[in-house]
Amino acid sequence: MTACSTPAYTGRFAPTPSGHLHFGSLVAALASYLDARSVGGRWLLRMEDLDPPREMPGAQAAILDALERYGFEWDGELVRQSDRHDAYAHVLDRLFSQGLAYACTCSRKQLEGYNGIYPGFCRNAGHSIENAAIRLRVPELQYAFKDRVQEEFRQHLGREVGDFVIRRRDGLYAYQLAVVLDDAWQGVTDIVRGADLLDSTPRQLYMQELLGLSQPRYLHVPLIVQPDGHKLGKSYRSPPLTADQATPLLLRALRTLGQKTDAGLEHASPREILNWGIQHWNADLIPRTLTLAEAQLR
Repeated sequence: MTACSTPAYTGRFAPTPSGHLHFGSLVAALASYLDARSVGGRWLLRMEDLDPPREMPGAQAAILDALERYGFEWDGELVRQSDRHDAYAHVLDRLFSQGLAYACTCSRKQLEGYNGIYPGFCRNAGHSIENAAIRLRVPELQYAFKDRVQEEFRQHLGREVGDFVIRRRDGLYAYQLAVVLDDAWQGVTDIVRGADLLDSTPRQLYMQELLGLSQPRYLHVPLIVQPDGHKLGKSYRSPPLTADQATPLLLRALRTLGQKTDAGLEHASPREILNWGIQHWNADLIPRTLTLAEAQLR
């Protein structure tokens, strides 16, 4: 299941500036980049800076610097979600006024014991929007899609998720709302990202349907995990990408994605490795698994 050969392909990479890029980030960025470029598609860069309290000072500049040093080139201007608040507010107000969303005053303590599935306490309470989270009403329906790597994925929104937050109580917009609106606004046709976001996709499919937006194709690459089972990430001291390791780490990322690299690439520049990857990319070779243990990667 390789990428659809169409000039209309638009992909994107959307890091969160809560820390530096690490090897897991590189695997996701590389997969999305090669999947787009291998069919002559566009590759956009979006900074998902929705949560200022979690943003690490200097992280945005460090992310851009790492991408450039590793040879990545993106199309158009960098988009920051922090510049898109008016668009999110407009859609949120519309959903609220149509009764498709409602205010929720539940505390974390009230929701303990429900395994992350919202029990609907505030669904018909009629709370004011002030000092409250905003939740989207979900239907008692199952949403399914066929992922290009993970195959078919199904989720019953009512039983497995419940009404989910689209604006937090502190006024910050939620990822689920922003990502759907931004992907549609940017004309993204193909979303390539880590498998940790696989179970977010049915919520996004529902929002796309609700708002009359087109549905992108999805490809979720295996998540790189540490010995304790946690994903590589900023919270677990995963080492940041460094410029002097660009060549070996790009080759390691290619092998992680199932691509068979040539021995002659060991002394190639990052740009040469990416050009080779564009010519030889085959998404059919990506391991069909949700996780890969970092310790077992070559």
